[in-house]
Amino acid sequence: MPPPGVTIKSSLPPLNGFEFSALSDLLEQLGADGWLLYDFRGVNPAATRVLGIHGMGTRRFFVLLPRVGRPAAIVHRIELSAFEDFPGDVRPYAAWGELHSLLGPLVNNRTVAMEISPRDGIPYLDRVPYGVVDLIEWFGARVVPSGPLITRFVARWSVNDLVGHRRAAQALAEIAPDVLRWAGAEQARGIDVRETMLQRRVLDAFARAGLVTDHPPVVAFQANTANPHYEPLAGADRALASGDVILLDLWAGVVPRSVLADQTWMGFAGWAPDPEVQRIWQTVRAARDAVITQLRDGWRQPLTGVEVDNTARAVIREAGFGDYFPHRTGHSIDRELQGSGPHLDNYETTDDRALVAGVGFSVEPGIYLPGRFGVRSEVNVFLNKTGPEVTPAAPQTDLLLV
Repeated sequence: MPPPGVTIKSSLPPLNGFEFSALSDLLEQLGADGWLLYDFRGVNPAATRVLGIHGMGTRRFFVLLPRVGRPAAIVHRIELSAFEDFPGDVRPYAAWGELHSLLGPLVNNRTVAMEISPRDGIPYLDRVPYGVVDLIEWFGARVVPSGPLITRFVARWSVNDLVGHRRAAQALAEIAPDVLRWAGAEQARGIDVRETMLQRRVLDAFARAGLVTDHPPVVAFQANTANPHYEPLAGADRALASGDVILLDLWAGVVPRSVLADQTWMGFAGWAPDPEVQRIWQTVRAARDAVITQLRDGWRQPLTGVEVDNTARAVIREAGFGDYFPHRTGHSIDRELQGSGPHLDNYETTDDRALVAGVGFSVEPGIYLPGRFGVRSEVNVFLNKTGPEVTPAAPQTDLLLV
């Protein structure tokens, strides 16, 4: 690792292959003169993703991508190496007075799009600190949210992203049932099967399949399945018992910083689940499938994250479990597992961004009965130019009896 203040030069120049014509069109729709990208110590990963730069980021930078004209970058003198071959003007600063003297004329009397969300309505977008926005407005600029720009230039998948995601999704769809069946077979042999044992089994399967992940999977038995973000800990994890509901949430990709696949599979330790477990599973599955049907029928409109979340929530509410669905229906997936693109959400937030071609996200409704058990079913969707593609290609239809 380089010492603080030293920036690693990217293998490609900043903004390599950036679609300036598409940016110009979107800025015109927003009524903005440019996109003002800001970052400091990784607070706004969208900025470095768009620019295609990597480094320590220990000093502030501002980059204006104008609707008309040449881009301009204001960069600290000790971090200029990241901006070699920048396709525009690079204006160095060191002291804060220099920064202000360069930034003021750059934004004065302009409307600029930045990563903000009024009243923090969409926190996945709200990346620029209040003080920075205050500074830009003090210089006489008007700041508007950059939501459509984030969707278009940050959240969209490349061809290689989709290929890697498909491979990872297929691998997960094979690993999850195999691990659940293994748990049942071990239990039948009298082995004390614990949640952390299944977790290790999944990680070993990832290694054999050449997959990478940023966190071990969620493995939960019975009462622990009622906690959507439960994490098993050695020595405090639960042993599998006959009649237990089993939840396995696993995510992985083909290489670091690739678009991951993210799936949740459900099992039951026994010959047949009791009627209540079965009913809740069928309700969750129906909510998941209602969303998929809605996307297939209406993706051209396009739909918003709010509308899709409403669909899943209506199914669960109608079945009498509305109070037990305490999270959004799905999250954006890009180079981050919970990405910056549109989320399927009208519960935790109001994400009214359009679900446009090129973005991907999870669909994962759930019902959680505190202290008893929970059920979730999770698939992923990529919106291709020809419609939604669901992964895995064959989503779980019945509880896996292990």
